[in-house]
Amino acid sequence: MTESNTEKRNQNTTNIDNVSTLEVVTLINNEDLTVAQAVKKCLPEIAAAVDIIAVNFLSGGRLLYFGAGTSGRLGILDASECPPTFSTTPEMVVGTIAGGDVAIKSAVEGAEDNVEFAQKDFTGLNITKNDTVVVISATGNAKYIIKILELAKERGNKSVAISSNINAKVKDFSDIFICADTGAEVISGSTRMKAGTAQKMILNMLTTASMIKIGKVYGNLMIDLNPSNEKLKNRAVRIVSDISGASCKDALRVLSENGFKVKHAILNLKSGLSYQEADELLAKNSGILKMCL
Repeated sequence: MTESNTEKRNQNTTNIDNVSTLEVVTLINNEDLTVAQAVKKCLPEIAAAVDIIAVNFLSGGRLLYFGAGTSGRLGILDASECPPTFSTTPEMVVGTIAGGDVAIKSAVEGAEDNVEFAQKDFTGLNITKNDTVVVISATGNAKYIIKILELAKERGNKSVAISSNINAKVKDFSDIFICADTGAEVISGSTRMKAGTAQKMILNMLTTASMIKIGKVYGNLMIDLNPSNEKLKNRAVRIVSDISGASCKDALRVLSENGFKVKHAILNLKSGLSYQEADELLAKNSGILKMCL
């Protein structure tokens, strides 16, 4: 079996245990600087994945992440950030880790190669044809994610595989293969480092870009945020003021009256629409503010 680059010994850090603390963190930082360039090389594949995810979102589908260990935890992290950022339901983007919730904090031995876990996780989500399946794995060879991709193919789902191994098995089972070849890790095989950083960057792109595509961003403002705390309420006021041209005082007044519905407030201040009129207009335009304006 061909060895993944993530498992090879990094020749730049062979002496990392014999240098000063500053030199240790410098070596780590120097390796981290290469990650963005590795991700840049697979931007076309990332864009293709975003287009699939966005189309499926507009058809009522979900984005479903699957992974083991660090990869699974990163999927859960990205999914958990979507509701407060874009006011999505918790079901719209879902992260699943091999071994279940206990594996979020503690390693579950053998979970990454347990096909029964994969079968159970896949079946438990009641996956429909409009759901997009994304598997995350540094080496891309774990039996858990291979089984997930096989099940997705049987169901007719579009699938995406994220890996840092150009020879990953997932390449043969997915519709889109995103490979950020981050090379040998600072500590051999510790893929929570460069490979994990690349995965985090890619997942950020998948959700952020797809949310932009379905109208949850106006310019570069998160108009679908959920103002669940004081910081986010203040941000909502600034966003409404910025887009509508109204004062922050007027923006706060309208938001306070409508339960901090940002898009409704903007349509009220710009076009004089009542809450119900704004609600009906947004519904006709798939919630996309730019089309309403």
